Order: sequence, then structure tokens, then C-alpha cells
Amino acid sequence: MPPARPAPGLPGPGAHARAMTWRIPLIYLVVGVLWIVFSDRVLAALIPDPAAITHLQTLKGGFYIAATAGLLYLLLRSLVERMLRSQHEALDSESRYRELFEANPNPMWIYEPASMRIVDANQAASAFLGWSRGELRGMEMFMLWPPEDLECFKAGAEAIRQAPGLAYARIERLRVSDGSFRDVELRSTDLTRGGGEDRGRLMVLSDRTSELQSQRAREQAMARLQEAQRLARLGSWEIDLPGRRGRFCPILLHLLGHGIADDRPRELGDVLVAADAASQARLDQLLDELACGQLQKMDVLLPFLGAGGGERLLRVRAQRIDEDGRRTLRGTVQDVTEEQQTRRLLDEREQQFRELVRILPDGVMILAGERVFYANPACGGLFGCQSEALLGESLAHLVDPPDLPALHAWLEGGGALESPPRMRRADGSTFRAALSRAQARYGGQACKLLLVRDLSEPERMRDALAAGNVELQAMARRLFSVQEDERRAISRELHDDIGQAITAMKLSAHAAMGEEDGARRREDLDDIAATADATLDKLRNLSMLLRPPQLDALGLEAALRWHAGGLFRNSPVRLEMDIHALPRRPEREIEQACFRIAQEALTNALRHAGADAIRLALEDDGDEGLCLSVEDDGRGFDPARARGLGLVIMRERAQSAGGRLRMGTAPGGGTRIRLQLPYAPRPAADGPHR
Repeated sequence: MPPARPAPGLPGPGAHARAMTWRIPLIYLVVGVLWIVFSDRVLAALIPDPAAITHLQTLKGGFYIAATAGLLYLLLRSLVERMLRSQHEALDSESRYRELFEANPNPMWIYEPASMRIVDANQAASAFLGWSRGELRGMEMFMLWPPEDLECFKAGAEAIRQAPGLAYARIERLRVSDGSFRDVELRSTDLTRGGGEDRGRLMVLSDRTSELQSQRAREQAMARLQEAQRLARLGSWEIDLPGRRGRFCPILLHLLGHGIADDRPRELGDVLVAADAASQARLDQLLDELACGQLQKMDVLLPFLGAGGGERLLRVRAQRIDEDGRRTLRGTVQDVTEEQQTRRLLDEREQQFRELVRILPDGVMILAGERVFYANPACGGLFGCQSEALLGESLAHLVDPPDLPALHAWLEGGGALESPPRMRRADGSTFRAALSRAQARYGGQACKLLLVRDLSEPERMRDALAAGNVELQAMARRLFSVQEDERRAISRELHDDIGQAITAMKLSAHAAMGEEDGARRREDLDDIAATADATLDKLRNLSMLLRPPQLDALGLEAALRWHAGGLFRNSPVRLEMDIHALPRRPEREIEQACFRIAQEALTNALRHAGADAIRLALEDDGDEGLCLSVEDDGRGFDPARARGLGLVIMRERAQSAGGRLRMGTAPGGGTRIRLQLPYAPRPAADGPHR
């Protein structure tokens, strides 16, 4: 360390030594000149003998040398003793300062202002910065500053160089060996006199990290508190009760639209302005009761005028505080306008939700544990009772026992149900139910929301659809088979009858051309004509089977009479026809569908019914269109066991034409088929009818 500096106002040993370097030679010179000048004169005046004078001068020179040597000894002895004492004191002071430097708990180091290098550092600095003392010696100080603060470090170093005699103190952020940063207060002082470049400076560090972190945390907490108050639209205030004058926070002033907020005292009546006279009277009454001690607290919800003159609903809370004889009222004001609006909207939404659940066609129940806590009317309908009767009912009474364990596991968060469980109605019957679950809160407790849907009707529709698909597939195969049979029959008729007849006519024509006898030739030509007539009749009958010409030429009524008459011409079954003229002719598609259905119904009744009489009727049905009915008194059959495709084909024809077909039959009770068709095609009716 550099030598210690002496106390101000006292000459140091160096200054005294410098003074003696010129004082002693000056004294020696003055004394020598005085001795030489005055001693010779005194001897010449006292002793006239030159030889004696010479002898005395020799003695005089020896005395002078001895006297001056003794005088120099006395002077130098005092000076040397003082210098040795000063040196000892300096060494002792340096040792004490070294001990203070080493043992000081504050981190310190000594550095050169010119190079800003650390000369030495104490153990506290090594422990604080995390580098050993050997590493700190010779380290450039800028290495301790974060890169973003280097400009600040350079400005501080330049300020120290410009005013070396002044103390330097400021708060900086330093980087320690582990890469973290510490907030410290730096104090730099000069250690040496003068202004040479070799002077040293002492740097003392005071850790302010915790203090600054606490301050920043406090500032952040205050900022968060103010932000929370701003978001909550909550302002604080404090007034003197007798004068009702005090201070209001900026949030409150901004909330009530009082412009720029400041800290000057304000009248309570100037800040809190009620929206109506009744509210103002209520507020004044509460303040009077607080002032006279009848109340200690108040908590009231009143409308006040806010920013822009709009009405705001404010919750005013206050408490009376008596301190040092002063009656003070401290409180808060919170804007609850949006909260009240939200609450009203929430109540409306809750009512809408309750109404929605009430009219929902699916059953909704809320389970608290194993008991029904709530059930909507649809849920009561599913279980065959009133919804109120389900309240408090155990889940075990509503589920078929074999399905109860799987349902419990599913309600506790298990996977999907393997199959829909069976639920039990009040009358003991069961039904398959599709269930959906969700977590909910009802009545302040955790519950399970259960959506119940009856699968009986969907299962019946699915079975009906599957049966319909099977019927459609069978009908498609039957239609294909019937079409092939008709083609085969037409092909056989054309080949066997028409083809043979044409072949006979060809042979007869060849025979007639080779016949010389005119009579025989005429007989052959007559045979050819007869064969041609028979062939034409066969072609006409075949064409009428494919599509009766009466249907196109004369209409539906005539075609039905012709077909029924031809079908029952040689049958022992009695046919009763009641065919009325229709007010207008149906379109072609309707006529064809009605004719083919009647054709199929009469054929089935004639072949399978074993009836004695069959009745065919056609009449107008008003707005419904036309109505065709075929009735027999035969053996009948069970519709559930019917496997024929005739009925399926008839139903499909009716639906494709936009009509509907109904059938009534029973074993031994005959069969009645009733067909309703519009006069013009329209979309197919809703599903098959039996």
C-alpha cells in the first residue's frame, strides 16, 4: 500500500528533512565565515607575536573543526532520530492500514486511475466477486461491468481522471464470476497527495442488491396494486369528517371524470355527485351518522354521475378512524356497473338455460353421488313418472342390475360403454339408453351431468330399415328374374308360335308358286292368309300383355275393366267391379302405377287367396286423388310372416308415384288392399304402410 498521509496542518518528516538540507549548510557557512573573519582579528589584537599567532591559528583551526563536528553531530543526531521515528510510525501506520484493508468486511480494491487496473483487493472483494485475489490483481476494471454498461463505466473513469481529488460515489451493476449481477454502491477516494500518474485510488463496495430488489419489488407490487385497482375500478379516499374535505386517489378521480388528477384537497361533494336527490340524501345521512358516532362503518350501493355525465353504480365503503383527536373517514369506491349488468345477464342466461333444459326432448339428470339431484320433464317421461318423483332416487333403482357395474365404472371416468345399458321405468319395463356424461357443479357441489336418450324407436327404425333393405334386395333380384322370365316367354312365343307360323307361310308360299293347278294354288293362298291372321292375333295379344292399348287409348277405367274381364273369363271366382269414372284423367305415370298394382293384386288374390269373390273398385277420393281397392273373402295371412315380393313391389310402385298403399288381413279374414294415388306425380310418401 502507499504510505499513509499525515494529518492536515502538521509538517511531515519529508518536509522537515527537506528544510534541513539547506538549513545546515547555511548555518555551517555563516559560522565558518564569522569564525574566519573575527577570530583572526581578535588574535591580532590580543597577541602581537606572529609566531604565537601562527601557533594559535593552528589551534584555532583544530578547535573550529572539533566544534563544528560536534555541532554537526548534535544537529544530525536530532534529525536522524526524528527521521527514524517518522519512518517507524509510517511503517506502523502502513501495517495498521494494511490490517484494516485486509480485515474490512466491505469489498475493497486499489486501482490505478490511468490504466484502471486493480492493484490489490481484500479478501471480502475476492469472496464477493468470486475471483481469487491473484486473479483480481492486474485485472482491468471494465471486465466487472456488464457489456451494456461499458459506456457508463468509461464516463465514470473519465470523470475520476478529470477530478482526481474528488470522491466518486454512485450505484452500479457489477458482474461476478458466476455470470450473475449484483447492484452495488461504489465509493472511490484518492490515496496519495499530488497529481502524478502513479497515484492510487481506493474503491469501496457496498452490496445494495437485496435493498434494490426489495425496492423494485415494492415498486412492482405498488404498480400491480394500482393496476389491479384500475382493472377493478377501485379508488381510495380519505376525508376529514367535520369539513368533509380530503384527498382522493387518481383512479377514483379518473373514474368519476374529474380531469387531471392531482394531490390537492377536494370537497367530498365535488367528487361524489349522486345521480338523484334520494341517493344524495342517503349519502348525506350516512355521513352525518358517521360524524356523530352513530355508525363506525358504511357499505352502500348508490348511483353517481361518472365521466361524461353518465350514471354509474358505485359501491362506497368507509370506516371512521379517530387519531390524535381527529375524526377521519377512510374508504374505497368501486364501480360495479358492469358487474351488475353482467350479473343480470348471467341470471337471464341461467333462466334461458333452465328453460332450454326443461324443453329439451332428451332426458337430463344431475347426479350427486348415487342420487338424482335434478331431472328435467323429458327425463321423467323416459322413466314413466313425473320429474319430481325422480329427485332423490338411487341410480341403482333406475338401471337394470346386470348393467349397473359397467355404468358405475363409466361414470368414474372409464372408457366407452360396450353396449347401451338398460334403464328401468316406473312400471318395471326396460329400454336401451344412449348416455353422455359431463362434470358439473350444481347447488355448490360437484355433480355429474347425465344425458339420457331412449334408443327404442331408433332401434325399431334401424330394424325396419334393415328389413326394408333386405326386401329391396330381394325385390331387385325378383324384378331381374321376372324381367328375364318375361323376355324368355316373349322369346319363346316369338320363336315357337310366330316363328313357326311365318315358316309355314313361307313353305305355303313356295308350294303355291310351284303349283300349276289354280284351285290348289288358291287353297295354299287361303292357308297363308289364315295363318297370317292367326299370327297377327298372337302379336296383338302379346303386345296387349306388355302394355294394354286401352290404357293409352281409353284410359285407366277401361283398361281395368278389360284386364279384369280377361283374367276372370274362365275362372270360377266371382268378380265384382265397382269402377267409377274419374273427374279428370291421371297422368301417364299414375295410370301405369295404378294399373300394375291392380294387376298384381288381382293375380295374387286369384292365385293364393282361395276366395269365392273378389271385389275391384276405383273412385275419386277428393283432395287425396284417386282410390283403388281390391278385396277378397279368402283365407288371408299373417302380415308378420309374409315373405312374398308382390306386396313389396306394390308398395314401392305406390311410393315412387307419390301415393301410399295400405293392407288389412288376418288368417281366415280375407285381404283388403287400398291404394291412394294423386292425379299428378309428387314426392314419395312417408315410408311404407301396411
